[in-house]
Amino acid sequence: MARRLFRRVSCISLSVWLIMASEAENTFHLFAVFGESSSSGTEMNNKNFSKLCKDCGIMDGKTVTSTDVDIVFSKVKAKNARTITFEQFQEAMKELGQKRFKGKNPVEALENVYKLLEGKDPATTGVTKATTVGGVSRLTDTSKYTGTHKERFDQSGKGKGIAGREEMTDNSGYVSGYKGAGTYDKKNGN
Repeated sequence: MARRLFRRVSCISLSVWLIMASEAENTFHLFAVFGESSSSGTEMNNKNFSKLCKDCGIMDGKTVTSTDVDIVFSKVKAKNARTITFEQFQEAMKELGQKRFKGKNPVEALENVYKLLEGKDPATTGVTKATTVGGVSRLTDTSKYTGTHKERFDQSGKGKGIAGREEMTDNSGYVSGYKGAGTYDKKNGN
């Protein structure tokens, strides 16, 4: 009876383990291609590995620092390589898990690391955005334009282009300022 219960528990934990590992692999692929247009997602560089550790909460600044992350990355990668594979990534997570979750056995520590990785995407906080502070937003809001500038935009705020300018040059061949443009044919009956 006890063996059957142990087998059921181990089967359940094995299926949970496989789901957690596949979630970790998905997170690995998302971070591997982040910022790397030529990356296939099968290998990750140190910059993206550090970003993953920071965004997922593995690097907490106390027990696991950026130096620890860089050391573990260098330890698990091949000697002359600049990237790691998913298998090497799992080794790195084991080492970082033991450091991050001290006092727990290696399996529990790795499970906790995988829980941190679950469903995470690369964050884009701190990315430079268009400034809309103070005077900039006031200057670019076309609904507040007055006078002749107001005529250059339609109701939605989209510019009319050259059609929005009141004075357009006449390229009809007549002298500028000539009021009888286009009347020659009418006058001569042609």
